[in-house]
Amino acid sequence: MELIDSHTHLDFPDFDADRQALLAASRALGVRRMVVLGVYQRNWQRLWELVQSDADLYAAFGLHPIYLDEHQPADLIELGDWLTRLEGHPQLCAVGEIGLDYFLEQLDRQRQQQLFEAQLQLAADFQLPALLHVRRSHAAVIATLKRFKLKRAGIIHAFAGSREEAREYIKLGFKLGLGGAATWPQALRLRKVIADLPLDAVVLETDSPDMAPAMYPGQRNSPQHLPEICAALAEIMAISPEQLAAASTANACALFGWPHSA
Repeated sequence: MELIDSHTHLDFPDFDADRQALLAASRALGVRRMVVLGVYQRNWQRLWELVQSDADLYAAFGLHPIYLDEHQPADLIELGDWLTRLEGHPQLCAVGEIGLDYFLEQLDRQRQQQLFEAQLQLAADFQLPALLHVRRSHAAVIATLKRFKLKRAGIIHAFAGSREEAREYIKLGFKLGLGGAATWPQALRLRKVIADLPLDAVVLETDSPDMAPAMYPGQRNSPQHLPEICAALAEIMAISPEQLAAASTANACALFGWPHSA
């Protein structure tokens, strides 16, 4: 069973003590490829050095809305420079993690929107998928995506919206990232939505080291947990883990333009 972890932060210091062992253990469990996402300018170099050390890791670069007050205007210019320099590199796969966060009320929404749109434009210019952080901001994100009409769309990371919102994203060509959140028994609404999702619209993710599944409460999340997350989500969707793994892997490969053996 081959799996792809479409959203990790493996460059974070949380993994410094055992990163190589974790990668080896994840591979042994079938988690072959993993996407590592940038969140601010100061982690891009570290992230790229990590990705360059392992052919099964892929990089996305972006300015995350949660770190809005840390980002400088020059960071957008530098993001464009990174994308220009790495254009066509097989291990550059997307622009991300970008988006809108309305959960944290102290984050200025107008500034978030400007940053989001500037990065969507970069995704369009470089014909890269966009990996999106969307928290309590589905309406604004959907309205923005309808204006940009990205050719390669992308992924709605940690999707937790409604059936209607899922339909809107799917119409725009986006895949829905599913991970540990729905494994929790109290996530009743999300479980109902996931049960009805078309298989060609989903990809799997961990958001390591965050969003630990119910099987590992309070622990550091890691790509090693993806097979168990896959099994739990497959049960919610009333299909086999093998079916979900095959579909999500094929979807991720199609999105990122990677070869796929199945």
